[in-house]
Amino acid sequence: MITYDDFKKVEMRIGTILSAERVPDTDKLIRFKVNFGDEERQIVSGIAGTYPDPEQLVGKQFPFVTNLEAREIRGLESQGMIVACATEEGIALLEPNIPVPPGSSLS
Repeated sequence: MITYDDFKKVEMRIGTILSAERVPDTDKLIRFKVNFGDEERQIVSGIAGTYPDPEQLVGKQFPFVTNLEAREIRGLESQGMIVACATEEGIALLEPNIPVPPGSSLS
């Protein structure tokens, strides 16, 4: 269990996928360019097993954790983490039910 104060430290914002491509020589990684309204970031995620055609994600909006320390994954800097749900069938990405401005905070 974490405290509510710990949970409040997590910053989650909606990002719009600008580009998505498989990371060469990997089985699971996709490199995203994501618009957060006031900035663009590179996010690397291990969801290619469920989304083998990353182009289908371009233009869609998803929640991201945006206040994680940047991390290097296979030589690429990842500046956040996409929020997803792991299921027996694969990874389910969560989408807003209506379009929202990029960078909108989750509450």
